[in-house]
Amino acid sequence: MRIIKNILMILGVVFVISTLIFAIQQDDSYGDQYEGEIKEVTDKSVSAEYRISAIDIPSDLNFANEKVPQEDPEIMERVDREFLVNTYWQSNALLLMKRAHKYFPVIEPILAKNGIPDDFKYLAVAESGLQNVVSHAGATGFWQIMKATGREYGLEVNANVDERYHLEKSTEVACRYLQKYKDKYGSWTLAAAAYNAGPGSINKYMGIQKANDYYDLLLGEETGRYVFRILAIKEILSNPDKYGFDINNEDLYNAVPTFRVEVDEPVQNFADFAQQYEINYKILKRHNPWLREPHLNNASGKLYTLDIPNKGYYKMSK
Repeated sequence: MRIIKNILMILGVVFVISTLIFAIQQDDSYGDQYEGEIKEVTDKSVSAEYRISAIDIPSDLNFANEKVPQEDPEIMERVDREFLVNTYWQSNALLLMKRAHKYFPVIEPILAKNGIPDDFKYLAVAESGLQNVVSHAGATGFWQIMKATGREYGLEVNANVDERYHLEKSTEVACRYLQKYKDKYGSWTLAAAAYNAGPGSINKYMGIQKANDYYDLLLGEETGRYVFRILAIKEILSNPDKYGFDINNEDLYNAVPTFRVEVDEPVQNFADFAQQYEINYKILKRHNPWLREPHLNNASGKLYTLDIPNKGYYKMSK
């Protein structure tokens, strides 16, 4: 009797194990089939809707009408890198296009007035993405101007007022800076490189390497990529359709129309000041980012000009 019970027990265990093995095999088979179907659908979707391809780079690249030596394969690898990075970083490229529509109309006439090639507006894009950012070294604003440089060229820079955040005034300073480097190096391309690295670095590299052309110099990583990045940004923003960007005029950012108010005395509270013009503190600072504190000291009675958005443009909450 005990033997029969043992046999039945063994048979039961074998049955359970066999059932489990069969179930696992069936699950694996289903999983393989499922994965195959997913892969097939994914492949079809990718193939039909989205393709990643190499970039067809124009054969006549130039910066400020200075020709890029595209016959050099090493140069073309560096060009290709920046075209790929800036084309396929789609969200960033779209933001740059949107911001450019808002800020280029401010920058372009200042460059033209100062005899600086129009291509340098793309240098501002490369420097800051057309935002009032601050670098780890303290370079500030659209043109990434250092505090000492700003003061040297006549900008007011202190805790109360920092005109490196003033787009028109900082663009004027950038123009003077760039012209100085063009006069020194005889090349707009080297002027751009010096703007990024500083003349000390450029002089050192030129002296060690006995070369006086940007494309012949072995530079640090950032400056070595700098002009190539500007070239890519220039081409992509100039020809968005060619690089796969569908963007309409209504998608672009627009400048808010403003009028100007002159102030030649201290302002105790800019929140109260803003209310006089039916705007709030945030909007006042958005249009005058060079005002760095909630008040204006102005003990000297200096004349400041503030941009105020046209009445009724913003809907204020009660």
